[in-house]
Amino acid sequence: MLMIDSPIGDEQADLDQEVTLLRATVGVLRARLAELERLADTDSLTPLLNRRAFLRELSRTIDAKARHGVASALIYVDMTGLKSINDNHGHATGDAAILHVARFLRDRTRLTDFVGRIGGDEFALVLTHVDHAAAEAKAAQLVDDMPIQLLEIGGGALRVGICSGMTMIEDGDDAETALARADANMYALKAAGCCA
Repeated sequence: MLMIDSPIGDEQADLDQEVTLLRATVGVLRARLAELERLADTDSLTPLLNRRAFLRELSRTIDAKARHGVASALIYVDMTGLKSINDNHGHATGDAAILHVARFLRDRTRLTDFVGRIGGDEFALVLTHVDHAAAEAKAAQLVDDMPIQLLEIGGGALRVGICSGMTMIEDGDDAETALARADANMYALKAAGCCA
């Protein structure tokens, strides 16, 4: 029997090929979108959330507190000594110090917690499912555990420390209010000389 190619069979083959190509293109676009979303949420210097992404996640934590009563705390962290490092050793060394502190903080959070870089030398952490005493202890422990001798430069070590202030997430909070309260608590401790 003689087989004759039909235009319908050719059209179906063309459609199948086009669908395969479109599926591959969609896969590439999804991967690019995921990468762009990651970049939009990540600080430009550190592996942490940027301020925008941190505030979004903090808002979600506040919502979880309001809906389900999930006790959570916010710790505000400020580096000490960065201005001196920048002035005496340059901004590249200052960036290295910021990156070191960012990694230090990230490495001391649980999978259920998150940390972000809020500004130049300011960071914040959210601890979920934690009571006041445990959150206060964690804030103090971060200060105590921060290695003061940070970077070896030209045979000497540069000094950098951190100061932290903690607040519990409260009913009626919004992200900026909670952040401002934790920041004020950090500055009160700094003024009292309780920081490294």
